Amino acid sequence: MAGGAPRYDLPEPDAFTRPYWEAAAQGRLLLRRCADCGRAHHYPREFCPHCWSEHVTWEPASGHATLYTWSVVHRNDLPPFGERVPYVAAVVDLAEGPRMMTEIVRAGPAELRAGMAVEVAFRDGVPVFGPVFGPGENDVSGARDA
Repeated sequence: MAGGAPRYDLPEPDAFTRPYWEAAAQGRLLLRRCADCGRAHHYPREFCPHCWSEHVTWEPASGHATLYTWSVVHRNDLPPFGERVPYVAAVVDLAEGPRMMTEIVRAGPAELRAGMAVEVAFRDGVPVFGPVFGPGENDVSGARDA
């Protein structure tokens, strides 16, 4: 990468995933939903992982989720993660059904509880999640709400 160290936190969209990443850059989270079985899935695929149908389309997600599990990362040598440690890597259950790997923002590890409500925010066009707070309390440096 000319002009600096490579970054390992930014996506490399291809023709298929470009709609997902363009929506994320605009502060919108998309999922894929199957027209045959009706189930949503994530990560984006060109077929339904539940019934193998190819009749899947993009749809907006609500951005609401619950925290399933998490781990605090204390060391990561890949740029720019080393500048962010410690950070919370997590898996959330999206309101639409799928599980999604993400990062938790706006809360420290001691504040986290399995099953707590979280909502999507975006940093550099990448979805991250944070606890649900009252109106106007979701501002975080480096992350913006959807």
